[in-house]
Amino acid sequence: MADSASSSVQRARQGLADQLREIQRDAGLSGRDLAAACGWYPSKVSRLLNARTPPSENDIQAWCEACGVPERAADLVAKLRAVAGMFVEWRRMERAGLKQAQEARRPLYERTHRFRSYSSWLIPGLIQTPGYTEAALRAIQQRRGLVDDVAAAVASRMERQRVVREGGRRFAFLVEESVLRSGIGGAAVMRGQLHHLATVGSLPNVSMGIVPMRPDRVRWPAEGFWIFDTAQVNVELISGYLTITQPSEVAMYAETFAELSDLAVYGPAAQELIGAAAGLLG
Repeated sequence: MADSASSSVQRARQGLADQLREIQRDAGLSGRDLAAACGWYPSKVSRLLNARTPPSENDIQAWCEACGVPERAADLVAKLRAVAGMFVEWRRMERAGLKQAQEARRPLYERTHRFRSYSSWLIPGLIQTPGYTEAALRAIQQRRGLVDDVAAAVASRMERQRVVREGGRRFAFLVEESVLRSGIGGAAVMRGQLHHLATVGSLPNVSMGIVPMRPDRVRWPAEGFWIFDTAQVNVELISGYLTITQPSEVAMYAETFAELSDLAVYGPAAQELIGAAAGLLG
């Protein structure tokens, strides 16, 4: 089971702190000695070692110099930047508008050949209809008070969907049954979306799995996530966008995807669930 997104970020921060501790230990410096050499209060060393406070780039450089290994600073600064880039708040990602946020992710989709997507909230973006995408992005734009470039953002997402039909890529989509039954945009939009879902699921390079609602599940729903080849996982949270590249953590999400895949139904059984959800719309 994949850990929570917040624990993933914290573990990365602790990994950086552990490397600082190792450098300090190898230098034979106490916390007070290190603080004195850097011109800090001893409490700052403690906060950095326990990952309560993330270091700045200057902190890392001062630490390495005080411990006699200034050559280690560059690698640690690179790791610091990677940790800082793991989590991006939506307001930061979308400050230039929703279209820019869509465009920023396009290169990742274009260089990926194997996609695995699990969704417990919404239909995945690569298999949304224009009406569904517009309803989803309009709700985001209004809720977050963003500039109104929804039409341009919809067009950008629709353009990105071409990766589904070109380039020899493979796609495995897992969607909770509740997503089929939880409407967005109204009955007409949902009917069109469900029909499109059934159509996309018939493509030879697409696996469409629906995780049925049932009272005796052995694996509960998780936050929605995407796995891009074996290189990267992205998790969409309420507060922001998490990027995971640590191989061990990517493997955790791959394991979770496999567990959820075992719960899903495919082919005619999946089409039956999609049709049942559409039937409720009249």
